Amino acid sequence: MSSKAAFIDRDGVLNEERAFVHRVEDFVLLPGALEALRLLKAAGYLLVVITNQSGIARGLYPESDYLAVTGHMRERLAAARAPLDAVEHCPHLPDAPVERYRIDCDCRKPKPGMLRRAIRALDIDPGMSLLVGDRMSDLDAGRAAGIGRCFLVRTGYALPDEAVARADAVYDDLLSCARSALSAR
Repeated sequence: MSSKAAFIDRDGVLNEERAFVHRVEDFVLLPGALEALRLLKAAGYLLVVITNQSGIARGLYPESDYLAVTGHMRERLAAARAPLDAVEHCPHLPDAPVERYRIDCDCRKPKPGMLRRAIRALDIDPGMSLLVGDRMSDLDAGRAAGIGRCFLVRTGYALPDEAVARADAVYDDLLSCARSALSAR
């Protein structure tokens, strides 16, 4: 039997939006994020973080820094009873300064590759799942992967009217999104 998942963008949804978060000390969870993840987990959702990390391809920090932040995030969330089931990241850019990451991949949002990898690996039913992001590229990736409900939050980037119109709903933060999505089940 397939599982349902909550696909959560990282920067601007789960943690404070800062330019290229790549140091543990710069990873600051947004208010209510832990409670939101605990609510989703208690409701039977797998928790999957999906994040573009172009700072790696731009040479701003090594992938090892990203992995250290991810390890810190996973430990912190697990200790708070909100363990992640998967974390997917895309370090690529088609015109990257770092040749190793100069790839026109299928995983960089708005493409759905990260979501599809998690769907296959965790036997997720995309139609029963939800996505929470803060950009049009998050919505586009979710729609392309067949995610049932795609939401936006205002804790990251400013939302253009087109993104607001295309989202299933827009919320002030992850906690209000989770509460509403769970009450509408």
